[in-house]
Amino acid sequence: MTNETKTEATLSSDAAEVRAQKLAILRDKIGDVYPAHFHRTITNADLAETYKDLADDTETTDIVTVAGRVYSSRNSGMFMDIHDASGKIQIFSHKDVTPEASRELLGLIDIGDIIGVTGAVRRTKRGELSINAHEIIMLTKSLLPMPEKWHGVSDIEIRYRKRHLDIMTNEESKLRFQQRSKIVSGIRRFMENDGFMEVETPMLHSVYGGATADPFKTHHNTLKQDMYLRIAPELFLKRTLVSGLTDKVFEINRNFRNEGVSTRHNPEFTMMECYWAYADYEDIMDLVERMFAELAVAIHGSTDVTYADKTISFAGPFKRVPMPDAVKEATGIDFLAMKTDEEARTAAKAAGFEVEKDWTWGECLAFIFEEKVEGTLIQPSHVTHFPKDISPFAKEVPGEPRLVERFETYCNAWEVGNAFSELNDPVEQRARMVEQLAQAHGRGEKAKQLDDEFLDAIDQGMPPAGGLGIGVDRLIMLLTNAPSIRDVILFPARRGKVD
Repeated sequence: MTNETKTEATLSSDAAEVRAQKLAILRDKIGDVYPAHFHRTITNADLAETYKDLADDTETTDIVTVAGRVYSSRNSGMFMDIHDASGKIQIFSHKDVTPEASRELLGLIDIGDIIGVTGAVRRTKRGELSINAHEIIMLTKSLLPMPEKWHGVSDIEIRYRKRHLDIMTNEESKLRFQQRSKIVSGIRRFMENDGFMEVETPMLHSVYGGATADPFKTHHNTLKQDMYLRIAPELFLKRTLVSGLTDKVFEINRNFRNEGVSTRHNPEFTMMECYWAYADYEDIMDLVERMFAELAVAIHGSTDVTYADKTISFAGPFKRVPMPDAVKEATGIDFLAMKTDEEARTAAKAAGFEVEKDWTWGECLAFIFEEKVEGTLIQPSHVTHFPKDISPFAKEVPGEPRLVERFETYCNAWEVGNAFSELNDPVEQRARMVEQLAQAHGRGEKAKQLDDEFLDAIDQGMPPAGGLGIGVDRLIMLLTNAPSIRDVILFPARRGKVD
């Protein structure tokens, strides 16, 4: 441990000890330092709005009660700034306006404590809206010092692990999570206004499916069976569509995938998934464009959004390009002119791509797309006509059975949405799922099973439909200029604390 680290540890310990001593004094002086009830009459933001036209150097007789955390203290507590979730207000305590009983508390109040204040509203000569404190009440004594005000929490790992400190001292983080709430509410409102019904489907699955990913496994003691945290709600939502409960269904909830962590991946993430009977993937493209534009305007007042050093326009229509066309334009390789898997592998190798010896035509196409095209899709774009090899739940493109009516929406070179014209042919669906199961077992996923209950529902008859999944966290990243998915997930997955 360095001398600097030793000094910081000593200061922190001393500060905590001093606060503990103050707590003991407060208990003797006022009794309950953590009262159960306190009723404020106005928030700090509403106070600022109500008195925005109050002239400088003006005192009123209006009495208000506010509460918040102490962020700064000057002149031995004569001036304090307290913050609630909406903003800050200055508290003025002086013998001319503040009773002695409240003034005696000032020396026991530390930055980080939460207090309640009743007093008269005034604006100072310097234009600062303030409250002349008539009564100060201790609501919560903080036993740990806050991070230094002007620098906040600079250690990125501490920011994610101790999010309460990050938000407490970082207005950018606080605003971002307020915007996240607004975006999720906006998605829900958009879907409801478009006639979709929100449902909740199970998050514990006895058979995992709906996407290709490694699941988290758990065990139900009473049922005496293994279960899995869902990797996607798709199969349950389609069963809802079969039921006839609604023709337009959606869900906003968590998915869990036991895979890597990166700036765009967290094992627990939020998805909006929907299914629309008697619609297809082109209808879904229109829905995505309308939704993204509406959300951008709600957050920024414009369909133009700044992300890092780029301006991204969410004004529709988005660029639409078939995957084979995009690959041909980027590399010159014409996959549609090829007839066999071997031709595709040979062409890929000739162009300098390393492909596996058993890859199919579609796998080669998708790989080269990821390598050469995906990174160029900065402005919102719909990439259409995916290979059927990698799209087991989508309908074939008429006249081209190797491709399906699927699109992914890309922005800033990220996939933020995935949609199909959903396969509803029960015979074809079963055949594709059996093939998918065989591939999973070939990869060593021995726990993977066929979802017979889903197939039974499809046998009952599912209407033609368009389906969509949106990565809500990635969309929020784009709309809030966040460099990492961990910046938009309140408490992201972290490695266990190591001492």
